[in-house]
Amino acid sequence: MRSLGLMGVRGDEIYRRGMEVIVRSNRGLEIGQVLCEAHDDALSHLDDPPTGQILREVSNDDANEVSHLENARKKNIQTCQKYVDQLGLEMSLVDVEQLFGGERMIVFYLAEERVDFRDLVKLLASEFQTRIEMKQIGVRDEAKLLADYGDCGQPVCCNNHLVSMPPVSMRMAKLQKATLDPTKISGRCGRLKCCLRYEFDHYEAVQKSLPRIGAQIVTRDGKAKVIAQQLLVEQLLIETEDHRRMLIDASEVLSVISKSNDKKDPSKRNSSVKDRGKQQSSNAVKEKGSNLSLDSTDSDQVSSEREESEAKIAPKKSRSRRRGGRRRKGGRGEGNSNQPPE
Repeated sequence: MRSLGLMGVRGDEIYRRGMEVIVRSNRGLEIGQVLCEAHDDALSHLDDPPTGQILREVSNDDANEVSHLENARKKNIQTCQKYVDQLGLEMSLVDVEQLFGGERMIVFYLAEERVDFRDLVKLLASEFQTRIEMKQIGVRDEAKLLADYGDCGQPVCCNNHLVSMPPVSMRMAKLQKATLDPTKISGRCGRLKCCLRYEFDHYEAVQKSLPRIGAQIVTRDGKAKVIAQQLLVEQLLIETEDHRRMLIDASEVLSVISKSNDKKDPSKRNSSVKDRGKQQSSNAVKEKGSNLSLDSTDSDQVSSEREESEAKIAPKKSRSRRRGGRRRKGGRGEGNSNQPPE
């Protein structure tokens, strides 16, 4: 796997750009290519690069050794795959790299879960008589190892000049008005193309400098409303007061009356609708709670009034019974004046 490193030079030796050299890095003896002098500007683009030392320029014997390693590469992959199938390991073999010095062999593989490859390492070490290093990689790293050219006709960025692979989101494609077809905006790794991020900062800065969609602006022809933005050419599609639409440069905008229109802003419109819905639901809950409390108080008041009325009626009934009993008693003992004499 290719990587950028900071290599020292012995004595007053001079190495020009493009020269093939033998270097000693933290991995061992490797073949490298000189890119540029290690000045401050170049180092500012590297984040903790590996270090080492340039030993010599590649000789004819070194070139023959490199050719021998490249020819044996395919056979080494087949041997590793044979042992992987023999052990039944759930891993996908990607590539096998043997360093120039022969002191280490690196096996790159893909796996969804952790793999116990201790037995595989023992078999490979006895087969190749060297140190075996297993390295799990992702799909982007797989493209960095195996991919050659992209859809643009140029070598893939991850295998050419990219030191690190920054995250790429669909928002970057939408802002640049790129097609949203996954087959057209995906790279060799199946993920979003890294080049979508190259100009994203510029597009974002231009978008912030232009009036927003829905903003009321003033031009030489009068007031108008922004309908759309053309970020690449820094132009605006506007609609005038007499309902004419035209395309103008951003420099023709004299002033901005209102930055945006909430009615045309979907995000604000959705948020306002949600706020109104929450307000209505909370008011409905409050009204329901108050009605429930009034109903409970009314029922308690009605029940108390019934109890009081029953308490008042009960003594009257008892009094009437007592009076009726006295009359009947008096009529029997002393006689009644209304009755006719015998």
